[in-house]
Amino acid sequence: MAVPASEQCPVGRQLRDWRRRRQLSQEALADLADISPRHLSFLENGRSVPSRAMLLRLADRLDVPLRDRNRMFTAAGYAPVYGEHALDDPSLEAARRTIALVLRGHEPYPALAVDRHWQMHAANRALVPFLRGVAPALLEPPINVLRLSLHPDGVAPRIANLGQWRAHLIERLRRQVETSGDPVLDDLLQELLSYPAPDHDESPDPAAIAVPMRLRTEAGELSFLSTTTVFGTPVEVTLSELAIESFFPADAKTAKVMRAMSLVGRVLRFKLPRLK
Repeated sequence: MAVPASEQCPVGRQLRDWRRRRQLSQEALADLADISPRHLSFLENGRSVPSRAMLLRLADRLDVPLRDRNRMFTAAGYAPVYGEHALDDPSLEAARRTIALVLRGHEPYPALAVDRHWQMHAANRALVPFLRGVAPALLEPPINVLRLSLHPDGVAPRIANLGQWRAHLIERLRRQVETSGDPVLDDLLQELLSYPAPDHDESPDPAAIAVPMRLRTEAGELSFLSTTTVFGTPVEVTLSELAIESFFPADAKTAKVMRAMSLVGRVLRFKLPRLK
């Protein structure tokens, strides 16, 4: 639903807020956008209204997310530039097929698709070992992956290096809050910080290439490295906010156990019943 014009943050203030969030001076941003600092100052204080082309240029230099770019255009009196659809909309069928292909192709190792607020939309069957023993309430849609991971009734009790893994997730979320200014992510951060957790006193392994997640299972301790995959050139809001979190075995034992579990199969269905 569109926000009434009277309730919108002025476009100049939005530009200023994003500039400050990116830790740029007016002079630095003006140089990047090839305009004068005076012109940028007029845009920020409302003495001038940016054209559509100027807004596109400034938003690009500031790396503003597509959803927030649309807010800028609306506040300036223009129609939104970027479309937004529910993920089950027919226009995103190709994207759904791509996500399903990636999730299935990653088996027998876990992978899941999340949105900008870390809500899970789909996962492959290899995620099942992660969810054993989790309180049913945490598996009720919408499932928040970070809450699921760090809640004391979630996966947290089975993470052998919980202090280290928690510190990694908290720092990642903190950076997202700082770069996006998203109040929902900020609320999530404060919630996660309130959970009981062990002190993080583990020094990085000099031989390690990344922070692993070490999970206690019936088959023994398994160790995983994670990666994040996003669509390369999205021009649709929902698609631009989707990411696939994939877990890879960090050692030969984990790879062997996951292959032996024979979990290859259909994609688990959460919010996307058509994701086949």
